[in-house]
Amino acid sequence: MNGADVLCDTLLAGDVDVCFANPGTSEMHFVAALDRKPAMRCVLGLFEGVVTGAADGYARMADKPAATLLHLGPGLANGLANLHNARRAGSPVVNIVGEHATYHLPFDAPLTSDIESLARPMSAWVGRIGHSDEVGERAAQAIAASRVNGGGVATLILPADAAWGETSRTSPVAQTPTSEGIPDDPILREVATRLRNGRRTLLLLSGHALRADALTVAGRIAQATGARMLAQQSNARIERGAGRVPIERVLYNIDACTADLADVEQVVLIGAKAPVGFFAYPGKPSDMLPPGCEVVRYTTRGHDALASLQALAEALGVTPDAAVTLAKPTPPERPTGALTPASIAASVGRHLPEGAIVCDEAITSGHAFFKLTSGAAPHDFLALTGGAIGAGLPMGTGAAVACPHRKVVCLQADGSGMFTLQALWTQARERLDVVTILFANRGYAILHNELKQVGAGEAGHNARRMLDVVDPTLDWVKLAAGMGVEAVFVDTIARFDDVFALAMRRPGPFLIEARI
Repeated sequence: MNGADVLCDTLLAGDVDVCFANPGTSEMHFVAALDRKPAMRCVLGLFEGVVTGAADGYARMADKPAATLLHLGPGLANGLANLHNARRAGSPVVNIVGEHATYHLPFDAPLTSDIESLARPMSAWVGRIGHSDEVGERAAQAIAASRVNGGGVATLILPADAAWGETSRTSPVAQTPTSEGIPDDPILREVATRLRNGRRTLLLLSGHALRADALTVAGRIAQATGARMLAQQSNARIERGAGRVPIERVLYNIDACTADLADVEQVVLIGAKAPVGFFAYPGKPSDMLPPGCEVVRYTTRGHDALASLQALAEALGVTPDAAVTLAKPTPPERPTGALTPASIAASVGRHLPEGAIVCDEAITSGHAFFKLTSGAAPHDFLALTGGAIGAGLPMGTGAAVACPHRKVVCLQADGSGMFTLQALWTQARERLDVVTILFANRGYAILHNELKQVGAGEAGHNARRMLDVVDPTLDWVKLAAGMGVEAVFVDTIARFDDVFALAMRRPGPFLIEARI
């Protein structure tokens, strides 16, 4: 048995049974070991950003880590953007990065780099294997580290000679960290007191507090105390739809957000962060809360969100049968008029099947979706958490691997879709049930607005050439076909509604280019 065998066995013993990979020469012994482990599902991504984004989407839906396999420092660097998104989502990922053999490092071969320095900003834990006998122990540490405090990226650096070297060590079982339980009594009492003090209060939720059961308890608390409830602006996963407690998100636009929160006197954070602007804008605040607003943290990502909310409800005298408002089903009306993001959202809400998973990277085209689908069939909503674009198609890929019997719908902007369009190839190869709605507005529409927001004015000739994707115009039907995914274009809402309805009834990957 060599180190690569021990690594595979340790992963499987730790319930890590999917590996998203883009390997190179240094990883060949690990690839060979995977061939001997049929229990491990191996999924190839043609770009490292697809690999890491898919691991993020998988973790959000499976509630456990997948492994990634990346080639040396440059391969890791290619995947860092979606590891950033995974870190912001709190997604557990065991990120395995191959390294030159230890005795080869002093020769400074062309691909030699400082992997630790590349990995550290996006990782909660970084570990390097010294030799074959350390593989099992370090792998178990990585698995455990990926699950600490609600989840994180654990980067494990695997030298080639540690993979091919013989070892007699067995594969240890990773210890699963326990949650922090519920907050200490003093914090619980303080939050309960604040919710009774009559001040205008905002409950700000994120993490597992946005799962349906926890949302129900939070909704009862809000309704009983008169508090307002919002979700953090970007969240890993929200369980929403008809029959569930509806919740809106913190607004993206700074002017709209500060106006919306202007009367809030105190905020209770439940797995969330206090709202701040995505960027700095001249003459505008970074903090979205009004001056004098008090903030108290009730839970962190590592707490048991459901148990913590139940304890708070009990302290407030809110019973499990207390009144709570649930979202009503969306009227099944066929949308009319022009093909717009709003009419597309209405059509999606009309046909979305129960249990669907929606992965949103529609950017500007997705603003209407959240409000217009609160009464759609119960579904999960996965958002772009870290703001690094190129997450949507890989995230949908990983979610489909995690939940093969659920329909996945990707809301994808055309500009950001080009960052990781190789994910379509993986969807075709793995026969994944993913329908992508490609919003073709021929540009980075959000950046046109940002140009105005920062006070730089209207786009001139040079600026437009950096913000538009025309001349030549992208043809997503041909791009998808080249990746092995069937695709059609639509330019009317009637045609979109018909095609999307059909796509919801047929299995396998499919792309609809909506020319808005």
